[in-house]
Amino acid sequence: MIANIVQGRGFRGVVNYVLDKHNAQLLYAEGVRTKDKDSIIQSFVTQSKMNPKIARPVAHISLDFSAQNKTKLTDGFMVGIAQEYLKKMGYENTQYIIARHHDTDHPHIHMVINRIDNDGKRISDQNEKLRSTKVCMELTKKYGLYIASGKENVKEHRLKEPDKTKYEIYHALQSAIPKCRNWQQLQTELQKSGITVDLRKNGSTEQIQGVRFEKNGYGFNGSKVDRSCSYSKISFQLQQNDRQQQTDLHQQPQTFGQDRSSGLSSMVESVASSLGGLFDIQPSSGYDENEIEAKKQEAKKKKKRGRRI
Repeated sequence: MIANIVQGRGFRGVVNYVLDKHNAQLLYAEGVRTKDKDSIIQSFVTQSKMNPKIARPVAHISLDFSAQNKTKLTDGFMVGIAQEYLKKMGYENTQYIIARHHDTDHPHIHMVINRIDNDGKRISDQNEKLRSTKVCMELTKKYGLYIASGKENVKEHRLKEPDKTKYEIYHALQSAIPKCRNWQQLQTELQKSGITVDLRKNGSTEQIQGVRFEKNGYGFNGSKVDRSCSYSKISFQLQQNDRQQQTDLHQQPQTFGQDRSSGLSSMVESVASSLGGLFDIQPSSGYDENEIEAKKQEAKKKKKRGRRI
């Protein structure tokens, strides 16, 4: 769930946009007359005149959700989460409408809000976007909604340069990093996609402090491609890959040895079984049953003598 916030001067234009969209649904209205669009607009205007010094009394906020949650996002659910968002943002004591649009793949709603509250006071917009981001994440986690990365919401086929190249570099990195154990391997892998890597050193020292990727004549620092693509974060992931591979290599001979031992044991048992009693101990050619019996009798006599004493 993400929010886009826009401030405006007049209510007529934004109300027309929100309600005239094809298949738009007015889901909820607070503090305004809903006979028709003009009644809604006039209600907003009348209240805004309680504080005429405020040049921008309009707040237009859209709440966008991931397509992953389509089945969960009923009209009632979206109204509920919108009202909770408005309360946390300090908009509960004012007029607003909530409308749903169906013109995109992802579910979303539009809210038109009067920044002049029911008491004629202006609702503060201080740090509004930062507060909104925190509230959105809080509600997203609370209701178990899908958390999409920023780049999942971008329609890449519409991008123009240099953003088009930046996204190509981003996808190449996402594909290449899991395969590599060090920067040299990563550079080789990225060259297959026409991407060059420039590791930036700190002044005249050998200490590397950043990375820059270039393709199609455009260059971007790693953190500008994406926060996950900074030099430090990529280095950490490469180190993790190397440790994992070292662990796998260390464990492989041990596992093979165990399998081999088990296999040999099974082989011996199989051969012994197929050959029957061939490996049973057989009496030698000098074996004499009478001699053994005589020795047993002699041992018994010695035992009886010992008891008498």
